[in-house]
Amino acid sequence: MITKREFLKVGTACLGGMALHPSLSLGAETADDTLLPLPTRAQMSWQDCEIGLVYHFDLSIAAGNFAGNNTHRERFDPKRYNPKKLDTDQWIEAAKACGAKYAVFTATHFNGFMQWQSDLYPYGVKQATWRNGKGDVVGDFVASCRKAGIRPGIYFSTHRNVYQTVWGHYVDWGKGRKTEKQKAYNQIAEAQLTELCSRYGELVQIWYDAGTKLPHEDGPNSLPIFEKYQPNSVFYHSSRRSDVRWVGNEHGHVPYPCWATMPKGKDGSVGHNHTDWKPNLSQGVADGSVWAPGMADVPLRNHNWFWKPGQDNKVWSLQELMKKYYGSVGHNCNLLLGEVVTSEGLVPDHDINRLAEFGKEIQRRFGKSIAETSGTGDSIELKLPTPQRINHMIAMEDIAEGERVREYTLEGRMPGGEWQPLCSGECIGHKRIQTFTDVDVAAVRLKISKARAKPHLRRLAVFNVT
Repeated sequence: MITKREFLKVGTACLGGMALHPSLSLGAETADDTLLPLPTRAQMSWQDCEIGLVYHFDLSIAAGNFAGNNTHRERFDPKRYNPKKLDTDQWIEAAKACGAKYAVFTATHFNGFMQWQSDLYPYGVKQATWRNGKGDVVGDFVASCRKAGIRPGIYFSTHRNVYQTVWGHYVDWGKGRKTEKQKAYNQIAEAQLTELCSRYGELVQIWYDAGTKLPHEDGPNSLPIFEKYQPNSVFYHSSRRSDVRWVGNEHGHVPYPCWATMPKGKDGSVGHNHTDWKPNLSQGVADGSVWAPGMADVPLRNHNWFWKPGQDNKVWSLQELMKKYYGSVGHNCNLLLGEVVTSEGLVPDHDINRLAEFGKEIQRRFGKSIAETSGTGDSIELKLPTPQRINHMIAMEDIAEGERVREYTLEGRMPGGEWQPLCSGECIGHKRIQTFTDVDVAAVRLKISKARAKPHLRRLAVFNVT
């Protein structure tokens, strides 16, 4: 996340022999000489993914304990971890079915059970009977993702760890802050992150559920480890680095407008619970100084992140999923769907079938435009091959140049040659999907009446969705 002024400062330093971070990009100055925050390449890549799946599985599910969203404080015998049919290739069929471009796995969830080979403490797949204690679900998951062309990410909890009696980030069920026991746990958490970041190649994201505390908050020193091993990934999240932001709900959609920028606290904080962030999580702020695009997450099974028998009826309908798509991807956010894994280690067929319907419907509506273009400036015109009916617009800014548009109107050229407004709005950002009443036009033009700087449109496309 960088402004042009910061870029120029770094560039000046480069002349003195300092290296420029490869993920930084240069934007243009605005008319009022203020400057726009810009995304890193990793953030742009993450935003381009648009849809992801997060797979929830833990020892508790393998052991047959189905407490709501894995919130119990019970240790289990690791030998009860024996998902005999576990098949991460089958899991990724769900991601492929809906057109997801990235997937995240709960390497360790609230129970603290480590689903990769580790000697940091005796509570993981190494102590399981499954695969004679030699299994590595994280490794299998990453390999399956790469095979399918899906970008892998890892979910990692330091917020809760039942084995280590961590609850609310601190040992002794939240009461052990600034103790030797907390110091020892922080060292374990640092070693866990090192293993996860260094063993499995480039990851799209490291996801700390509820964030992670940093040393000044009596937490692990995570950022140097992440930055050393995953320089091209996004970090989610801490009080000093939040490359993406949770939108404040688990409904899978956000209000409009929703901006990709947020304010920075006077103390340099960018934390989700900071007073400068918390009230703005759902919609961002139009002129924020920090690039932190929204992530709208929702479990596919309303409202369970983890599997429980007899809950196929809780899977969202196709109509509801499409509403969430319009209200997340279409509102300048990523949509992250929570997928369950059964005690046997498989994604339910019912879920895969619904996700396939979802992916096909997205393609049916938006797989091929009637016409599209790109361009710069405050008026971008798009001629249709022949006059015909349209009712949807997709607009995308070139966010490498920042979010510039502040007000726009889409107009259509009527059969008589006059221009008629079709829809209007404020934020475009990475992607804006907008509907309007069916209309027959020969051309459309996007007129931008207010912008922070010269607009750069990556895509303007129109569709007739029936």
